Amino acid sequence: MGLSLATAVPATATATTTTTTTTTTEPLFIGWSGLLPPLPAAYSPAQAQQCADGAPECADATIAQMQSRFAPLAASCDHNAVFALTYLRTTEEYRRTAAQPGFFADVAYVNTEDAVFAAYYFHAYDAWLAGDGGGVSPAWQIAFDAAAGRQLAGAGNILLGMNAHVNRDLPLVLASLGLVTAGGQSRKADHDKVNVMLNRVIDPLLREAADRFDPSIDDIASPLGLSYTVLMQILVAWRETAWRNAERLVNAPTAEARAQIQREIETTAAATATVLRTAYAVPRLLPLGQNRDTYCAARSARS
Repeated sequence: MGLSLATAVPATATATTTTTTTTTTEPLFIGWSGLLPPLPAAYSPAQAQQCADGAPECADATIAQMQSRFAPLAASCDHNAVFALTYLRTTEEYRRTAAQPGFFADVAYVNTEDAVFAAYYFHAYDAWLAGDGGGVSPAWQIAFDAAAGRQLAGAGNILLGMNAHVNRDLPLVLASLGLVTAGGQSRKADHDKVNVMLNRVIDPLLREAADRFDPSIDDIASPLGLSYTVLMQILVAWRETAWRNAERLVNAPTAEARAQIQREIETTAAATATVLRTAYAVPRLLPLGQNRDTYCAARSARS
């Protein structure tokens, strides 16, 4: 699916030694969102209950929480496992990328963002699991209910989770942490660098999700199939919209105006979720005539 992640470079031979070099080539990335300048925004101190110091170990703690939630979902072939795997693999890639010197301008800030962002997902899922409807936004409610009802193709579960987390949660997270440094420098460059990181992981995680849970995820020939390129462009567009909605929140002139913007964010995310749920409510037959749940159970039994 999508572009190859690695190519082999021919060996270079000398009279005395032979050295084989393998170069990992990242998928082509078009960073169009990085060309869009940020709007002016006032500085506001970050409001974070998670990872306030931005320590690298925060990502390790987040990954551990994700693994503890994912394991039972995967074991039971729960349809929530597809997004849980997607988020786990993404965060693991983030941990590796954040450790690269110079990749992010302010890695401590992005570590805090990563932890706070994940906490929104944990809170939504735990509240839904506990039957606390009041603690779950409409977009997440639709995503979790659709997974529990086993109503969708696997690609639908991925997109519903992405929609709730990026279109609904992300602008709230960004606004709470602030969009500029104390010196007035925009943080959008680091926001856009996250897209570069996501570009590395989307293709392999789709392949893994297809192999473990639902082969139709990897069926790019189907009208509703998710190719790497399509999913990545959807994600970049949603993340750019999230940044712009965060700007609207930060620049809102009054508390009432800010509340109205938040309601619009909630409503739009829920409407998108409704469209996605309808679009991916396809018959539960895979190309080989297998039920998605039957495939997953058989795959788990062989593992």
